Amino acid sequence: MGKHRIAENNNVYFKARKKAAIYNERLYSREGAAELLGISAPTLRDYELDITKVVPIDKVVLMADLYNAPELVTGYCMRECPVHGFLPLATEEKSIQGIALRILGGFDEEELKSMKKSLIEITEDGIISNDEFLKFNSILKKLETLAEIISEIKIIGEKCTKGKGLTE
Repeated sequence: MGKHRIAENNNVYFKARKKAAIYNERLYSREGAAELLGISAPTLRDYELDITKVVPIDKVVLMADLYNAPELVTGYCMRECPVHGFLPLATEEKSIQGIALRILGGFDEEELKSMKKSLIEITEDGIISNDEFLKFNSILKKLETLAEIISEIKIIGEKCTKGKGLTE
């Protein structure tokens, strides 16, 4: 099979496989990747062309591991999992510089102190009253933003742990 340019495919599994092919040339071809994943090439094609509407989670985990793309699992959790679809998880790899700046900005000491104080005041009686709800909801939104940033840095950490280092 030649290395000719085909129509752009924005499928996350396809993009992750092509990116991983830089480190493992067997992943360049669908057949080579399918063999490494223990599935048929037509099955992998169906995953990569969005013909299979819900890819089995065990296959997503295999692809995430083989392609060194933990974001495939978090993306699956956000898009497919009915229980975890609401969690603030990163679904793509981002630059370490941007993540670091966002996380450091999100951990402003004064804002955290204020949030801590408010949370203590709101929860000390064990009841969140109607007048406390807006402030409590604001704290939850801030925590969700921080949780997503933490999940972004976790993706970078998982990639580095596998020994393939940071990407550009």
